[in-house]
Amino acid sequence: MTTGVAGSFPTGLGSTPRHPVPLGFVFRSRAKDEKAQSASAPVTDSTQPRDPQAPKGRPTPKRSVAQSQRRSVASTPLTRKDAAKRQREERRTAMARQREALAKGDERYLPARDKGPVRKFARDFVDSRFNIAEYFLPMAVIILVLSMVRVASLQNVALLLWLVVIVLIVLDSIVTGVRLRKRLAERFPDERRRGAVAYALMRSLQMRRLRLPKPQVKRGERP
Repeated sequence: MTTGVAGSFPTGLGSTPRHPVPLGFVFRSRAKDEKAQSASAPVTDSTQPRDPQAPKGRPTPKRSVAQSQRRSVASTPLTRKDAAKRQREERRTAMARQREALAKGDERYLPARDKGPVRKFARDFVDSRFNIAEYFLPMAVIILVLSMVRVASLQNVALLLWLVVIVLIVLDSIVTGVRLRKRLAERFPDERRRGAVAYALMRSLQMRRLRLPKPQVKRGERP
């Protein structure tokens, strides 16, 4: 046993160990290990097309799960600007459908006031007849021109024409309303017929070419 000066450490403790541990192993950088592992890993080309028979690496979602995901995406709350834009697009689409329906008489997209079999029958009843009221605008223009001429006889004629036109329109409207009400009662006894006669009389005041929905029957054709 080695002896030394009193109070000093044994001389054997300061000697070099028989099996020294390399410091590089203890203080080795972890980054170097990761780089070495990544370098040793096989490199695959991600640009190559995947074999259709090869597994996708993840399970295919069920149809119910996919549908719920689509519904969750569709129900995602929109901002105020996006919501307003969507409403404008929906309104524009609805108006385009209504215009097309008014031109073709498609019952699915007609406005509420034109929908229903009662309103359709009222339209066909008016369109199949010769109505004096539909010529009111052309006759009104003629009478207005005659009344502007500074000739007493022409002004008297214009006044007389006004009276004749008004009386004829009133009589024709009364006859149309009575016949239409009778036909509606026979054809639709259980349907709601309120407002159908007034609807038909307002349509009779319009010229045939300008009526909307467009006439679907010819003159003289029984609806």
